[in-house]
Amino acid sequence: MRALVIMGPGAAEVRDVEPPVAAPGQVVVDVERAGVCGTDLELFSGAMSYLHSGQAWYPLRPGHEWCGVVTALGEGVDPGWLGRRVTGDTMLGCGHCRFCRTGVSHVCPDRAEIGIRMGFPGGLAERLAVPASALHALPETIDATLGALVEPGANSLRAVRAAAAGPGDRLLVLGTGTIGLLVALLARARGAEVHLLGRDEPALRLPHELGFANVWTRPSLPSHPWDSVVDASNAADLPALALDLVRPAGRVVYIGIAASPSRVDTRDLVFKDVTAVGVLSGSGGLAGTIEAYADGSVDAHPLVAATVGLGDAAEVLAGRRPAGAGPGPKIHIDPRR
Repeated sequence: MRALVIMGPGAAEVRDVEPPVAAPGQVVVDVERAGVCGTDLELFSGAMSYLHSGQAWYPLRPGHEWCGVVTALGEGVDPGWLGRRVTGDTMLGCGHCRFCRTGVSHVCPDRAEIGIRMGFPGGLAERLAVPASALHALPETIDATLGALVEPGANSLRAVRAAAAGPGDRLLVLGTGTIGLLVALLARARGAEVHLLGRDEPALRLPHELGFANVWTRPSLPSHPWDSVVDASNAADLPALALDLVRPAGRVVYIGIAASPSRVDTRDLVFKDVTAVGVLSGSGGLAGTIEAYADGSVDAHPLVAATVGLGDAAEVLAGRRPAGAGPGPKIHIDPRR
């Protein structure tokens, strides 16, 4: 089968590789669609921290935002999965440690991460093997575009839950990329008053098109009492700004990761009695995201700027947007092209 392989920093190509075989407890999925994430860009550039800690290595096959159809079953797998459209969790815990036993397998020290960690092949390929325990069924109302947006949506939903954003709450989202916009859409669906902070005026155009009236740049940001602030940016100075902006006894959620270390003054955290939460993955948010997409309360289609074939994936990883791409921050890959 064809799969995208990253051989080293800045070097990736589509190769013919052995197709996956469903081991006991696994299924094989024919991939319909896969998203390209900032993590994939870091794996391609060589900046991803796992590459320097020995948790990831070249060659590697990326892709952790995916959906597809189950076409083969390993021993012990419920036959009801065969032929079903699915997506799945990226984080694959060992299943035996304290973290896995207590429902937080996404922080299992021995976890694999599909397309990222411990050499587990990803979804930028025609087929993908994945444990049946990680699968989530997709209803017919969720097309391939939304199916491949479940994983980033699940991260965002966990951030919204951590922010406790609902009716009567004023939420400020720092960042207008995929995660920031999904946080905003999910929080709005829950009744929160959502504001977004963008890098510059062009970054505010898509939020405006999505119906958000309260979009700002740093100079124009009003001095509201923010009940919660979600940092969905990759800027090293914004974690401290989030803490500075949130009201006393409010909540700050950190889901963005900067390339360089961020500094937060814990005295501000203590004296303001702020609750700060970090969000690592979408584990725990997948089912809720599928529900929000399926019932129509969140329409994430406009976030996808273009869908291209697998042969164009290396160009996308290098940061080049396809010709004719729309304003959305996300590029999707159709491995069947």
